[in-house]
Amino acid sequence: MRVDELFDISGKTVLITGGRGLYGAHISEAFVEAGCRVALASRNVGALKVFAGKFSSRGFDAPLCFELDQGEPSSVERCIGEVTDALGALDILVNNAVLRPMRSFHDDIDHFDESMKVNATGFFHITRVVADAMCRRGSGSIINIASIQGVVGVDPTLYEDTGMSGSIPDYFFHKGGMLNLTRMLASFYGKYGVRVNAVSPGGLYNDQDPVFEKRYNARTFLGRMAEGDDIKGVVVFLASEASRYITGENIMVDGGYVQK
Repeated sequence: MRVDELFDISGKTVLITGGRGLYGAHISEAFVEAGCRVALASRNVGALKVFAGKFSSRGFDAPLCFELDQGEPSSVERCIGEVTDALGALDILVNNAVLRPMRSFHDDIDHFDESMKVNATGFFHITRVVADAMCRRGSGSIINIASIQGVVGVDPTLYEDTGMSGSIPDYFFHKGGMLNLTRMLASFYGKYGVRVNAVSPGGLYNDQDPVFEKRYNARTFLGRMAEGDDIKGVVVFLASEASRYITGENIMVDGGYVQK
C-alpha cells in the first residue's frame, strides 16, 4: 500500500465526544478536513450545532450532532444507536469528553464522585459499547484523549502567584486511569482487530496568565505551549492504516514537557 493510502481516512465514520472544547474543536476539525463522516456528541447539542455549522462556510460537510450525557448509561446507548442509524457502523471513536466539577484540592468530595460517572464509568461504558460493535466487523480504532497530568504529578511552581491552581485531584486520577485502561482494552480487543491507543497532550495556549505561560514554556524542550494544530496529525495517524500495528500505546504531544 502506498504511504498516502496508509494515511487516507476519507469516508471513514468517526464519533468524537466532547468535540468542541479546547482540544476537541481541533480534533473535530482534523477529521472533517480528512474527509471523514463525523458525528459530534455532548450534552449541549445547541452549542455543538453552532460549532458544526462553521465547517459549511469552509466548503466541508458539517458534522452531525447528537445529545450525549456520558454519565447516564441509557443516554450512551441511545446516542450510539442514533449515530449508527445516521452514519452506519463506526470506524473510529475519539473519547474526548471530560467532566471537571472539582475546582480545588479541598473541594466538596461529592464533586469527585460526580466526575467518576462521566470520566470513569461513562468512559468505559461508551468504549465497550462501540468496541463490541467494532469486533463484529473485525476492525476499528479507538483514540482516548488523556493528558500529561495522567503521566506526571503537578508542578506547583508553575502556578505560584498566578491565581491558578493545578492541584485538581479528580483529573489526575481519571487521566492516569484512562492510560492503563487503554492498555487493558488494547489487550482485550486486539484479537478482534480493534486497536485502542491514547494521546496525552500538554497545555494548550488559551490566553493564560503571562507568568504561567513563561514558566510553562521554559519547562518544555520546544519552548512553547501547544497550538491547536499540534494534535491534528497524531489523531489522524492513529485512526489510519499508517498505525495499523500500533495498539496499547500512549503518544505524548507535549513539546517534551514530561522528559525535562
